[in-house]
Amino acid sequence: MIRDSDRNDESADSPLPVRIVRRNLPIAIFLVVSILILVVFYAFFSPDADSIEAVAESAAIDITGSHADGNVPIAPIIKPVKPKPVTQRLAQSPAPIRIGLIAGHRESDSGTECADGLTEVEVNTAVAEQVVQRLRESGIDVDSLDEFDSRLDGYTASALVSIHSDSCDFINELATGFKISGSPNIDSSPLSICIEQEYGAATGLPYHPHSITPHMTDYHAFREISPSTQAVIIEIGFLNQDRELLTEGSETVVDGLYNGLQCFLAGLR
Repeated sequence: MIRDSDRNDESADSPLPVRIVRRNLPIAIFLVVSILILVVFYAFFSPDADSIEAVAESAAIDITGSHADGNVPIAPIIKPVKPKPVTQRLAQSPAPIRIGLIAGHRESDSGTECADGLTEVEVNTAVAEQVVQRLRESGIDVDSLDEFDSRLDGYTASALVSIHSDSCDFINELATGFKISGSPNIDSSPLSICIEQEYGAATGLPYHPHSITPHMTDYHAFREISPSTQAVIIEIGFLNQDRELLTEGSETVVDGLYNGLQCFLAGLR
């Protein structure tokens, strides 16, 4: 029988490396087994060369693993999506055309009065109604409005025109012609320019901007209608020096206003 003392003597006589191996043999076996397991897993789960090349190309990287622009590469996530046919979107239809015409002072007062009894409201109404008729005959929806018409509250249309006439008193030789003022709440220059151009061409009257009054620039209807509605007030002439044109030649006046509105509407189409 070998006693423990004999084993100790035998171990003491063994070389130092042998003694170290014997003492750490379980640890060495564990490490070897672990390494073998890792090698097997790596070999089994590692992608092949073709897969690596495909990922590298899709991520725009070279074989060394560096990105083409020097940044850290990030493999893209590619999700196949079924293509959908492109449907052409139809253009939106323009808003319905509607014109509002105010016969100045109608259902309110007489406006300017001449010595022989002619009143501004008579002239304004006669001209406004003829323009309304011409527009309706051309297929345009028109609202014939009074001076303080209840429909003006929030009124929305393609355009609003208020028709007035100037003084019946003789002021001087220059007191002839027409003038226009547009709403300050929206750019009404397209409407104003068209009417100024066509009305002047049809009537031959000069444009008289220097006599535009605060009553025109701050016209009450501008504050009542929708701010999206272009609007102007026009003094179609002086009841003194332009009286013959405004009364006996009103067809020319109507032509000028009608043509001005048609010019404006052409720009909307």
